[in-house]
Amino acid sequence: MKIIVPMAGRGSRLRPHTLTVPKPLIPIAGKPIVHRLVEDIAKVLNDSIDEIAFIIHESFGKEVEQDLIAIAEKLGAKGVICYQNEALGTAHAILCAKESLSGPVVVAYADTLFRADFNLDKDADSVIWVKQVEDPSAFGVVQLNEANEIVDFVEKPKEFVSDLAIIGIYYFKSGETLRSELEYLLDNNIIKGGEYQLTDALENMKVKGLRFVPGKVEEWMDCGNKNVTVETNTRMLNFLKLDNELLIDNSVVLENSEIIEPCFIGKNVVLRNSTVGPNVSIGDATVVENSTVKNSLIQTNSVIKNAVLDNAMVGNHAVYDGKHTQISIGDYSVLE
Repeated sequence: MKIIVPMAGRGSRLRPHTLTVPKPLIPIAGKPIVHRLVEDIAKVLNDSIDEIAFIIHESFGKEVEQDLIAIAEKLGAKGVICYQNEALGTAHAILCAKESLSGPVVVAYADTLFRADFNLDKDADSVIWVKQVEDPSAFGVVQLNEANEIVDFVEKPKEFVSDLAIIGIYYFKSGETLRSELEYLLDNNIIKGGEYQLTDALENMKVKGLRFVPGKVEEWMDCGNKNVTVETNTRMLNFLKLDNELLIDNSVVLENSEIIEPCFIGKNVVLRNSTVGPNVSIGDATVVENSTVKNSLIQTNSVIKNAVLDNAMVGNHAVYDGKHTQISIGDYSVLE
């Protein structure tokens, strides 16, 4: 089994945090978004992963590429780096990893996390991960027949046709078939909105009689902007607590301080005269002093002093000493 992860976008809605780090590498509860994504996919697949192909912009740099390859290797897979340097759509992005489009593959966009407990139907030609939503008009949705098979894809329906939203994760039994359909779109310049769309390839496959079925997820978590990323961190921490995952490192130094769980606290963190939690993630080697922090994300090697933070997001190597509460400051920022 192979996983293909398109992630070449700039993540502009999450700036300033994505000015120095691609959005999929921003940690949620101590692990990069893309790391959690591929881990959760591996659990659903119940199969060994041979290769993970990451589709990035070439400007992301060698350090990012090394981080991504390390994520694949932690799952026992080979990491492959592919480039998409022009934003030409979802179909174009996937085809940038055409050498990996062989055998069974999963395509997963790296700006979403999920929780699911379903058995993958590997006899289907394709499985599309979906989540029941209250307002389908904001999403692409699927329609099902009585046999629980997908019979139509509808983009942002103005009238109700289905409440099963496509979350951006797909299984294909034959990577070769998907590659052929994507190449057909590009060879024939089939464009919508100025881009080559994966949904056009799916529609062509369905017309040819391929069998599509849904994989329904219980939770779907977005990481699009600061507020929803902080909310996703909160939800993930609560899930991990239920899973009894160790979230507080033994090296944490507590000086007249309290941790209210659930929290993720990394290595060599120092807490002085502070209350941290609930729903807080703090990266390695950060110092929090004379502060109260809840519902927030703080990355590595930062210093927080004299603060009352709630719904805040602080980058790496940042310094904050102030009165604002719902702050969002990026890497190497100093506010005193």
